[in-house]
Amino acid sequence: MTEKIVADRKIFFLDLKENERGRFLKITEDVNGRRDTIMVPVEAFQDFAQALVRIMDFEQTL
Repeated sequence: MTEKIVADRKIFFLDLKENERGRFLKITEDVNGRRDTIMVPVEAFQDFAQALVRIMDFEQTL
């Protein structure tokens, strides 16, 4: 599964992938052809999502 998010001049790709070690989320940022990628193992999805919600909630208070 893949999701694509376009924000200003950045494009984010979120790809659910799997290898011999298990499933993971590959997050790639593309800015004018330059790419940076992080991998989040499936075991960390819940913690990752909760941290994003906390950050979004905090940002709303600024």
